[in-house]
Amino acid sequence: MEVPKIISVDDHVVEPPHVWQTWLPEKYRAKGPHVERKRWSDFELKKGAKYRMAEDPNGLWGDAWYYEDRLIYVHKRFVALPESAISGEGDKMEFDRTQMTMTALTYDEMRKGCYDRDARIKDLALNWVDGSLAFPTFPRFCGQTFYEGEDKELGLACVRAYNDWMVEEWCAPSGGVNIPLCIIPLWDVELAAAETLRNAQRGVRAICFSELPFHLGLPTIHSGYWDPLFQVCNDWGVTVCMHVGSSSTDPMASPDAPPGAGAMIGFNNSMASLADWLFSRKLIEFPKLKIAYSEGQIGWIPYALERADTIWSQHDSWQHSKDVLPEPPSTYYYGRVYGCFTADRHGLFSLEFVGPDNICFETDYPHTDTTWPHSKEYVEKMLQGYDEETAYKVLRGNAINMLELDRK
Repeated sequence: MEVPKIISVDDHVVEPPHVWQTWLPEKYRAKGPHVERKRWSDFELKKGAKYRMAEDPNGLWGDAWYYEDRLIYVHKRFVALPESAISGEGDKMEFDRTQMTMTALTYDEMRKGCYDRDARIKDLALNWVDGSLAFPTFPRFCGQTFYEGEDKELGLACVRAYNDWMVEEWCAPSGGVNIPLCIIPLWDVELAAAETLRNAQRGVRAICFSELPFHLGLPTIHSGYWDPLFQVCNDWGVTVCMHVGSSSTDPMASPDAPPGAGAMIGFNNSMASLADWLFSRKLIEFPKLKIAYSEGQIGWIPYALERADTIWSQHDSWQHSKDVLPEPPSTYYYGRVYGCFTADRHGLFSLEFVGPDNICFETDYPHTDTTWPHSKEYVEKMLQGYDEETAYKVLRGNAINMLELDRK
C-alpha cells in the first residue's frame, strides 16, 4: 500500500530573528528577545547534561538570543539542522547526523526550513508530510523562558506576541501545513486560561504545558490551581501537549553516568506525568479534555496502564484509589491520552494495548531524532504487515482527531 500523507504532531520551529521585534508592542522591544551574532567557545557537557557557553574571540560564530539584557540561548547544531549536514537533492537527499553537534551555529548556516515558513513547507513536502505541529525553541518547550523572566508584564506581552506570530505568520498563510501550537503565561493561571481562550477562538487546538509543573516550582495538577485552564481546554477541544523536557528536568541515572544513560530514559518523565493524570480525577472532572505526550514514545504505555490498574484493584485497602477513581485508571486513558512517537517498534507490537486510536507519529524536524527527509520510506517499513486502517490512524487520522482538523 502507499501510506497516507503524514501529519507530524511534534516538530520544532527555530524562531526567525524578527519575531518579537516585529510582533511586540514597540514599548517592549528594547527589553524583548533579540538576536546578536558573536563568537563562542565550543559547548562543553557538564554534569546533569547541561551545556555551558562563553564568548571566545577565537571561537565559532553563533547567533545568540538576549532577553531582559541577559544571554538566554546560543543556537546549536544539535537543535537546528545545519545546511552542511545535507547532501544530494530530492529523493537522493541525505542527512549526516555527525554534523549535529553541540557547537555554535548562525542562521546563515542553518537549513532555511528551520526558521522560514515557505522553506519549511517545501521541506515537509519532500518528506511526505502535509501537516506539522511545531514546538518553540527560544521560549523552550512550554514557555519556561518567559516564566523565568523578571518582568512579568513584558513576559505576557512576549507570550502574546509569539502566539500572534505563530497563528498569523507561521500558520495562516501555510494552507494548513503548519498547525498552530501556542504557549501560555505559566505564572498566572487566569492569564493562561484567557490566552488559551483568545487563541481557541481563532482556531488553535493545542497548547504547550509542562509534563511535571512541580519541577518548575508551579502547583501540581492535583492542587486544583490549573482547573480554569483545563476548563477552557475541555470546552474548546484544546489538547494539552507535554513535550519531553517541559519540566526543565532530565531523568537521572547515576549522577556520574555518561550522557547516553540519561538520554535512554528520557521517557521517564512522561510515565511519571501519566501516573499523575490517571490518578488525579482530572480526566473525570473534565470529560472532554485531551492530553498528549510529545516525543515520549509509546512502548512503556502498556505496562504503565497494567500497573495502574493493578494498584487500583489489588492495593486499595491502603492506597484508597477507588475513593478517587470509580473505574480502573486505564478506563480514562483510551480516547483521551495520545502517545506520540518517532521510533518505537515495541510500542507498535503492543498496539492493541497502547490503543490504535491513541498514538500519533512525529518526524521531529529539524532535531537529531528526525526521520527527515526519508520519513515516507521509514513509515513504509515501520508499518509493514499492518492494514490500511491502522496506517491511516497512526500517520494521520489520530492527529486529525486530536487537533480537530478539518481534513481527511
